[in-house]
Amino acid sequence: MTTPWSRNKSGEIDRQTQDDNELRMIPWWSVLLAIVAFAAMQFLFHGVLPHHKHEMLPMRLLMGYTYGTLVASYVLLVGYVSRDVKRRNMPAALWMLIVIMMPGGIGAVVYFLLRQPMLSRCPHCSTEIASTTHFCPQCQFQMAPVCGQCFRGVEITDVYCKQCGHDLEEDNVPARLRAFRD
Repeated sequence: MTTPWSRNKSGEIDRQTQDDNELRMIPWWSVLLAIVAFAAMQFLFHGVLPHHKHEMLPMRLLMGYTYGTLVASYVLLVGYVSRDVKRRNMPAALWMLIVIMMPGGIGAVVYFLLRQPMLSRCPHCSTEIASTTHFCPQCQFQMAPVCGQCFRGVEITDVYCKQCGHDLEEDNVPARLRAFRD
């Protein structure tokens, strides 16, 4: 959901607002578990594994904070994947197992490389389509502005196509996809 204050003067959604929406994808249980994991690492390095030499204190502090941050970040990543996988209509149990069981964060890398695109609904016929699609495959409803000559995607504010140089003013674009001009 975009709010009036999340848009800048040109009407585009602010990048910081999009980043905030991505951070809201992390569930509360993951944040709580990350705090507990960070505290557990501090306890491990400062309570369970104390060294009798005081000159090792800087190394213990560095290792405690480094490993605590690493484990907490991984827990937050698992929480993000648990919500993102549902949003993309992928098998949640399988991907959670892959992300948790593959060592060294390799499972998360595999997830981000193989995840499906986000699906949206066509406003005309309600067919689920990828958000990068320019035309609905069922009813040919134009979802995004495209060049009338090469049919590649263009920005709503472009006057000429970046690919072929076609004058976009000549195309019969639906009014909802036209740029607002002064």
